[in-house]
Amino acid sequence: MKAARFHARNDIRIEDIPEPDLRAGAVAIDVAWCGICGTDLHEYLEGPIFCPAPGHPHPLSHEESPVTLGHEFSGTVSDVGEGVTGLAKGDNVVVEPYFVDGDCDMCQAGSYHLCRQMGFIGLSGGGGGLSEKIVVDARWVHPIGDIPLDEAALIEPLSVAHHAVARSGVKAGDTALVGGSGPIGLLTAAVLKGMGVTTIISELTAARKEKATSSGVADHVLDPSKEDVPARVRELTGGAGADVAFECAGVNAVLDTMLDAVRPGGVVVNVSIWGAPATIDMQKVVLKEIDLRGTIAYVRDHPAVIRMVQEGKVDLKPFITGRIALEDLVEQGFDTLINHKDTAVKILVHP
Repeated sequence: MKAARFHARNDIRIEDIPEPDLRAGAVAIDVAWCGICGTDLHEYLEGPIFCPAPGHPHPLSHEESPVTLGHEFSGTVSDVGEGVTGLAKGDNVVVEPYFVDGDCDMCQAGSYHLCRQMGFIGLSGGGGGLSEKIVVDARWVHPIGDIPLDEAALIEPLSVAHHAVARSGVKAGDTALVGGSGPIGLLTAAVLKGMGVTTIISELTAARKEKATSSGVADHVLDPSKEDVPARVRELTGGAGADVAFECAGVNAVLDTMLDAVRPGGVVVNVSIWGAPATIDMQKVVLKEIDLRGTIAYVRDHPAVIRMVQEGKVDLKPFITGRIALEDLVEQGFDTLINHKDTAVKILVHP
């Protein structure tokens, strides 16, 4: 079967590899759509990060590069392994793409997303959604009912957003500032709006500003090249500042803006994966007693997110801006999102 394989930085190849074997407790999935994630772009430009380097296999997958990419995917169950219940051939599904050991203190406490050896399917081994087929332990497979398969490929990044919002402690009636309206920023805003939070987005690029407006996920869209974002946020909040802010760009200037724009006692959640260390003005954190929180992926978020989409609280259609074939992954996918990101939000790949 065809698969996109990460070999090294700036080296992703479409290759023929054997189809995965079905095993007990797992299901085989025919992949329908797979989104290109910002993490994939980081691996391409700066990796290996989550992808295990040659000679350093991941402790749970036991794989090293080259590995198959793709962790934002949907598909249809084509076969079920021995002992699997609750899933059947023909079910449309999404995958919570984890490897965890199940034995460490974090797993035992229920925080499997903080597993001491955690890895991601589609980054750390175990196959990936940028291939024709994949076999995944049934634990991680979630039925999606009648959600269209292309939209369902965004359930994974929407779960990232849902977990980040949960980490913030925001509640209905609060005001939130989202720094960056790439896919995660837009989806974070979508979750916030679905909760009844007044949502402000700060973004530079024209296409993404337009998407923030046209999708209805933002009450206000600010351009930091044209206005003082912290001052404007205070104006919109009667002088108080935002209750919470979400850094979704991995850009130091955006993080600084989030710290400046929240009210005293506010919360800043860092959602993005950084390609280089950030600098933080700790005086801002100290003098305003800001809570700066990290967030990684999701933990038991997928069922709630699937319900949000099924109930119409989040509409995923507006965020899909491109559909390409697997063989066009680098030229029409990665290149567009790296060098022409103002023209696209979420590009889906059909393996």
